[in-house]
Amino acid sequence: MLRNYRRFFALAAMLAALSLTVLSADARPSSSFGSRGSLTYSAPPPTATAPNAARPMDRTMTQPNQARPNATTGAASAARPGGLFGGGLLGGLAAGFIGAGLFGMLFGHGFMGGMGGFASILGLLLQIALVVIVARLAWAWWQRRNGNEPATASGPSYRQGLNGGQDQPSPMLGGLFGGSSQANAPQPPAGEPIELQPDDFSAFEKLLGEVQTAYGREDLGALRSRVTPEMLSYYSDELAHNASNGDINQMSDIKLLQGDLSEAWREGNDEYATVAMRYSLNDRIVARDSGKLIEQLPGEVTELWTFRRARGGQWILSAIQQNT
Repeated sequence: MLRNYRRFFALAAMLAALSLTVLSADARPSSSFGSRGSLTYSAPPPTATAPNAARPMDRTMTQPNQARPNATTGAASAARPGGLFGGGLLGGLAAGFIGAGLFGMLFGHGFMGGMGGFASILGLLLQIALVVIVARLAWAWWQRRNGNEPATASGPSYRQGLNGGQDQPSPMLGGLFGGSSQANAPQPPAGEPIELQPDDFSAFEKLLGEVQTAYGREDLGALRSRVTPEMLSYYSDELAHNASNGDINQMSDIKLLQGDLSEAWREGNDEYATVAMRYSLNDRIVARDSGKLIEQLPGEVTELWTFRRARGGQWILSAIQQNT
């Protein structure tokens, strides 16, 4: 009996390790948080500044029923209607065989115990089912890793202008934001596309420096007027976490190096713009009591920032996504 228990727990540990490996394959150390209106669950189109897929939101207050789920989520759900083992006859057989095998081991009959004279046939079918399941999981993981996403998760970048797709030099910010405000920006189906002006990009660059500097100084008052209430709650949580650890994440010398528009749209009275930005900064963690340097963080970052404003109002930060 003891040996059967050991086999049971060994098999359970193996299955748990497999599931954890699959789930953590796309894990990233950084975080994406905030809301992009009805496009919160849709991937921003890639740009020259951020050519890789943006990491989905780790934290957001937007519920799925308040936003249009992207095609990737729908396709994934359709492909896996029955959870880990899929749906249909194959899923039912695989789940049933494994369940019967585990109970057989638990009660001393062996993995294939209690299944009658067809044990060898059922064992073969179980092996085939497991191979199919692992192959399906590996194929889905490979597709995600290689960016084989539906067309709704990508589109022409802001730098692809009207002149044969050639880059149009920007008249502002010394060309840091590529393209022209008249370029063919991707048109999200969930809202009406809008055109941005040079002043808009100047506001984005200014907010980048002000938000990061305010966070580095732990100045919630300065953040409050520059970010949405949702983003303020996340920043407050991060600052509280730093305080409990006895350290400070100082940020200074923020400088935009390159930027371009991913998409811009209107929803009702609100306007949104997602911008890819590559910037440099002095980013370090120091001890709160002594100021001693604990860690010097990378000095160059590429992220996608989403800004929101009421029509005719001022832009504020609504979301940050990491560029994977």
